[in-house]
Amino acid sequence: MGSPVGKLHLTVGHRATGSYAKSVHFTPPFNIANIGQDRADPAVYMMTMSSSPGILDDDMLDIRVVTEANSRLMLKSQGYQRVFNMQRGARQRMELRLHEASEISYIQNPIVPHKNARLSSTTQVYLDDGCILTLAEIITCGRKLCGESFRFTRFHTVTEIHRHDRLILKDNILLEPAVVDVQGLGHAEGFTHQATLIHVNLRSGDAGEERRIVEGVLDAEEDLAYGVSQPQDAILVARTLAHGAEQIYDAFRRIEALFWERNKRPESMACGSNGVTS
Repeated sequence: MGSPVGKLHLTVGHRATGSYAKSVHFTPPFNIANIGQDRADPAVYMMTMSSSPGILDDDMLDIRVVTEANSRLMLKSQGYQRVFNMQRGARQRMELRLHEASEISYIQNPIVPHKNARLSSTTQVYLDDGCILTLAEIITCGRKLCGESFRFTRFHTVTEIHRHDRLILKDNILLEPAVVDVQGLGHAEGFTHQATLIHVNLRSGDAGEERRIVEGVLDAEEDLAYGVSQPQDAILVARTLAHGAEQIYDAFRRIEALFWERNKRPESMACGSNGVTS
């Protein structure tokens, strides 16, 4: 594979009036839109967009997001991410770098790997003191209504979270339906959709309250299985299994909204700016 065919780089800064998009750079197929509507909210709300119908063979995507000290960013994706039929495969690299006391929340739209899709994805997160991160990925079985459940070739995603360049969490998911029965015992066990939500709260140093929020929201869902672990006091990881992506996505968005509101600081009530500068 050659050099990246798509780059998206975003830096969010902070000033007295609130957070703002300090620097934005992207190349096709990427674009990014400011979706902040409440000018009384000093956080930044951005949506990643793409002119491509999805991820194509030989694509190499590079996403980098930086939040400067005390800034706050809620990032959204445009819609379902389709991964098309491939011979060689595609790669995606995402880097999130949070400086002191900043926050990123990113509940990604579900990923739909088509027949013969091959995708390798890495996410590297670097946290300074006082940072808060909410990150979620939802993986579907593919185009179920087209008879393509688990017909993709390979899906491999690795997420590493570092604090002061020291690894504190690594999540490694490898799905190869032709090699291992994804719906078998010890795996999805009949479910077709799976997801992971990671939350790190270095501001309070304890994600116990967030764990109760996650469990409260997911307990209310029917025909959904989940488990929550805390590998460290400040970190929680939730795994979910379901039969539909929208159910998981809607539940994760409710969790995100509760986290986001809970983590507001007093200065968040001041009038802010969401302007974009290049």
